[in-house]
Amino acid sequence: MVGKKSGKALLREEGLERTDNDLEFTTWPQVNMINQKNYYTEYLKRDDQILVFRLQNEETRNRMTREAKDRDRALAQSNRGEFPLPEADADIEDEPVAEEGNGPVAGEEVLGSKVIVIHPGSQNLRIGLASDALPRTIPMVIARKWKHNESEETESEPRPKRTEADGDDDMEPERQFGTEFASQFQTMSADLKVRMRNNKRGVLPNSKGLVVNYNRRTLPDTISEHNDPLRVEWTEVPPNPDSAPDSICGQAALRIPDNSQPRYKLFWPLRNGWYNERDYTSKNLLYEDIVVIIEDAIKSQLGLRRKKEWTQFGCVFIIPDLYERRYVTDSLEMLLREFGFGRVCFIQESLAATFGAGYSSACIVDIGAQKTSICCVEEGMCIENSRMNLKYGGADVTEAFIRMLLYDHFPYADIDLRRRYDFMVAEELKQKFCTMNESDISVQLYDFHLRVSGQDTRKYSFKTYDEVMLAPMGFFNPSIFDNSEKLTGRRKLIPRSYDLYDSSPNDPVSAAQLAVYQALAPQTGKGSSATAATNGENASSGFAASTPSRQQPFNLLNRFNENLDTTPRSSVAGSPAPEGGRTPNPGGGYLTPAVGAGGASGGPVDPNIEKVALAEERDGILPTMSLDAAIFASVTQGARDDDRKLRDFLGSIMVVGGGGKVPGFTTLLEERLREMRPIFGKDILVGTPPRELDSQVVVWKGGSVFGKLRGTNDSWIGQMEYDRLGSRLLAYKCMWAW
Repeated sequence: MVGKKSGKALLREEGLERTDNDLEFTTWPQVNMINQKNYYTEYLKRDDQILVFRLQNEETRNRMTREAKDRDRALAQSNRGEFPLPEADADIEDEPVAEEGNGPVAGEEVLGSKVIVIHPGSQNLRIGLASDALPRTIPMVIARKWKHNESEETESEPRPKRTEADGDDDMEPERQFGTEFASQFQTMSADLKVRMRNNKRGVLPNSKGLVVNYNRRTLPDTISEHNDPLRVEWTEVPPNPDSAPDSICGQAALRIPDNSQPRYKLFWPLRNGWYNERDYTSKNLLYEDIVVIIEDAIKSQLGLRRKKEWTQFGCVFIIPDLYERRYVTDSLEMLLREFGFGRVCFIQESLAATFGAGYSSACIVDIGAQKTSICCVEEGMCIENSRMNLKYGGADVTEAFIRMLLYDHFPYADIDLRRRYDFMVAEELKQKFCTMNESDISVQLYDFHLRVSGQDTRKYSFKTYDEVMLAPMGFFNPSIFDNSEKLTGRRKLIPRSYDLYDSSPNDPVSAAQLAVYQALAPQTGKGSSATAATNGENASSGFAASTPSRQQPFNLLNRFNENLDTTPRSSVAGSPAPEGGRTPNPGGGYLTPAVGAGGASGGPVDPNIEKVALAEERDGILPTMSLDAAIFASVTQGARDDDRKLRDFLGSIMVVGGGGKVPGFTTLLEERLREMRPIFGKDILVGTPPRELDSQVVVWKGGSVFGKLRGTNDSWIGQMEYDRLGSRLLAYKCMWAW
């Protein structure tokens, strides 16, 4: 029968015949039918459908095709057809073969010559080509034309800080730093004497008196500038402000005279492993300074002055183990947009250290200028829960050393680390005289030269006793360091990262780092920007209890473990909400908890509000802990209750970074670890990088090795990928859980 089919017949053929007996939907709600196309689709359910993996497979096929064509061409051109075939799948990319004693084959690129390795730090920037044996090290600082220099600011205090006394201009040095520092200094000195006596070392009873009496009466000697063979070559600044450069980077910035015309002010974009939000008023200026410093280093140190050529180069960027997501995404944007590199990949510092040292598993203790990181690495992967980031380093030792010298009547009493020449003198004194060998502790006579632009050189003589050892002992007693300004300006310019879907903080955290916050939580009271962390206050804050019917005692680590995930998405801190009751919302405005654990209605707490509150509380705590205790906390989390792994990590502790180059540091650290856990005395071994490799550059060296590995092709982020997917690529490209 030819004709129009009824609607019922059509439904029967499509398999969608009604089963409601033709009842009218007078009272039923309208239900949308399932889109059959989307219901049966396999879109983004396989790896080969994702752009990242498609490009990787395409690159692999192109490489195999290119190698096959080259092999066929070589066989065709060979007279006998006995051309040696290339080896398949080597770990290192093919390197031009050269005869022994000769350089690379003419016309061939040196392995790694198209890869730039960048390792930024709070005090130094290490940069170089992956083919270089060692990096170039330059200060991570920029000088900009300003109304005044950093030492002339009226709102800032001299460094080290002196205690002000009313009507007492000639204050004794013993009282300049307050009773708390004096008590700690005397306690550490007494403990050192006891330790030396237990080790059968002689201790003079009047050593301090000899030092103080000599330093009080000594006067400096004056040396004319033309008679000083080691005089400093200061950076010359044109007297005309219009012709003077707007900015000067690196070592030249530190050599600008303090009284230059026009004035220049130093800016350090990174402080304590974070963005330096304290000294900046705009995040754009902060980002610009980082770009200018790295760009100047590439042009002046690597000789790549034409920016158009940078598209041919890849970049390996070394980031902290316990990073902040905003730092990584901003760096990726900067490297691909501002510098225009062809491709970029990231590697964590501890993993790079194992690459540089040639270890497969180790516990890395990286002591930098202003931060110390600890992480256990196992078979080429950082164990997430073992990562720790402590906010002290070699610069804190320098400042503590100067405070101790001033306490014992240091003859150069006007030293101020804000001044550039005083900063360089303090670093020189620490590097020359600080030690952790008890055999070197005695009354010693030293001297140094103070060189100021436009003035004659002054030679100071001074005596020291135990200050040279007590200053680096601050790694095991961080309270001796001045931590008063390290949290100033935190989150002032750059907010924390939030999850795109549920607006919860998603910066990575670890169980070992939360153990640090747990240890410091009872001490965060009046001096912290967060709420006091006493049990009673926590219970009444509205965020402390996990259920509305029962108030739980405050335990930061337990609260973190309730929300801990294997990915960094669950970013929680573990402290109560601020007292204001209102929490900033990442989308704008404030989140006010209407109900809570201690509220009148007794309703449940919004998990996102609680996570934001915990993250805010964590930002108000400065993570510091004794280095030996921190190492045990990290190793314990890294071993995961496996006694064999625990002993393996304790037997492979490697100290890297410039802060650990104090003579005798590794020996003393090993002794203290054995004293803390005598049961592991035979297993504990603390060492330095092998093959006499400088511990300051071992992380950069690992980054250069990483950049030359063929297996890292999966980690490279290209321009086209980033244009399409943006920072979402990091979830597929990073070698760790992003």
